[in-house]
Amino acid sequence: MRFLVFAYLPRVVDFLLFLDFSLFPRGFVCLSTIASFSNHRGMPPCRLLSTCDGVPPGLADAETIFALSSGHGRCGVAVIRVSGPASATALRCMAGLTRSLPPPRTALLRSITDSQAKEVLDRGLVLWFPAPHSFTGEDSVEFHIHGGPAVVTAVLQALGSVPGMRPAEAGEFTRRAFQAGKLGLTEVEGLGDLIHAETEAQRRQALRQMSGELGRLYQDWSHRLKRCLAHVEAFIDFSEDELIEDGVLNQVDRSVCTLQAEMVRHLKDERRGERLRSGVQVVIAGATNAGKSSLLNTLCQRPAAIVSPIAGTTRDVVETALDIGGFPVLLSDTAGLRDSLDLVEREGVRRARERVEQADLTLVVVDCAYLPTDVQQAAAFLQGHLKSVLQTQEQPETALPADRYLLVLNKTDLVPEDQRQKLDRELRQVSGLPPVCLISCHTNEGLQDFLTVLHSNVKTLCGDPLSGAPTLTQARHRAHLQQCVAALAQYQRYRDADLALAAEGVRLALTSLGRITGRVGAEEILDIIFKDFCIGK
Repeated sequence: MRFLVFAYLPRVVDFLLFLDFSLFPRGFVCLSTIASFSNHRGMPPCRLLSTCDGVPPGLADAETIFALSSGHGRCGVAVIRVSGPASATALRCMAGLTRSLPPPRTALLRSITDSQAKEVLDRGLVLWFPAPHSFTGEDSVEFHIHGGPAVVTAVLQALGSVPGMRPAEAGEFTRRAFQAGKLGLTEVEGLGDLIHAETEAQRRQALRQMSGELGRLYQDWSHRLKRCLAHVEAFIDFSEDELIEDGVLNQVDRSVCTLQAEMVRHLKDERRGERLRSGVQVVIAGATNAGKSSLLNTLCQRPAAIVSPIAGTTRDVVETALDIGGFPVLLSDTAGLRDSLDLVEREGVRRARERVEQADLTLVVVDCAYLPTDVQQAAAFLQGHLKSVLQTQEQPETALPADRYLLVLNKTDLVPEDQRQKLDRELRQVSGLPPVCLISCHTNEGLQDFLTVLHSNVKTLCGDPLSGAPTLTQARHRAHLQQCVAALAQYQRYRDADLALAAEGVRLALTSLGRITGRVGAEEILDIIFKDFCIGK
């Protein structure tokens, strides 16, 4: 890393002094040293010039930040991260280093001290990450200390007293990594999802996105769009000079059609990635006293909802998060569906129907005591019950799709064994019914089979996060891609009528895609024009 100090000597107008600190021993000079040097009495005004190629533009003059990176609370080891041009100063002050800095990415056991109070705060590991080979792309330091709250607080306070240091804002380390080109925007989002992942499937999807697979897909589309735009603009500007062949536009047409088809196919993922990221919305619905709240409590293994023999006990939606075989589920218990004169209960029923309409999967709970003994009559009863539960509020005659619900027959412990087995066997053969699960929340009978069916349905809704093409995980990705597809349709619509307007469609598509990745530039388009057509050679 090279730092030049430009000193202007007012009494010797024609003399300019340049000090090249790259000639000094490694680690001897840091930014705070230069600042002290320039402020020293009798020294001329100095200006810092950086010729370092390792730090991206905009980061060389950034403030140095620090923060606890390992999470709050008492723990065995806490990690405090420092990033910025004064990181070496912080390392020297806190670790008592008087000569060279430690080898990069090598743990060194040192006493962690408060340089102002001259007090040892802890004994731990320090690691030095010189730019650009760090998470943020800047000079960075990590302090691995004991995780007691008092130790962490003392070290943070000592870092705050080092000149040029300030506490980091939320997400600022990752933001600097993005600005340095270490992470793309989709990778940043994947990192955030990985930190917040609560189930195995969420972890897999987040890790896949953080690895850059989704970003590479969008970057490939972006590169192809830039090439299309470059060719169209080159045709507009230079076709009259016969420097561009007529077949160029036909090639652009094919590329645009192919890109549009790929994007539409990417959008038709039935929101699998978004479901996996935010959780599958599963709603328990049915008549009063069917055992809906008991089912919720059984699945979450705690008394999350009040259970009472009094009909209409549940008035509002009770929601809890579950991990079903590694997949995230947001399970909601709702008010029993019935006509009521009670205004509060009627509002609860309205909210219940609203949740059913929004649900990815609805568990329709039925009390076995109300089932006719004849299988055909029982099937007709269940079909009528499903229709009343799943009808939409705006169009009561319209039922929800059949693949969005399961039929759960509860309280099977009150039915004789032979009748229960016959019911289970024959209902499976009735056409027009969704999967039927017989359970007892009182004895847990049939619960394991029900969980197997539930897991299978949830897995189908989310898909396998590791197989196939990467899926959309953010609503903003979907919105920008829809804008991109619409913009490409503009190109196709105006291609023959107004080529300049058609080119604007490709430009809008490129801008929409760039908003997903966070990379939008015009220079790359110009580079392609000169590279492909050698104009001005």
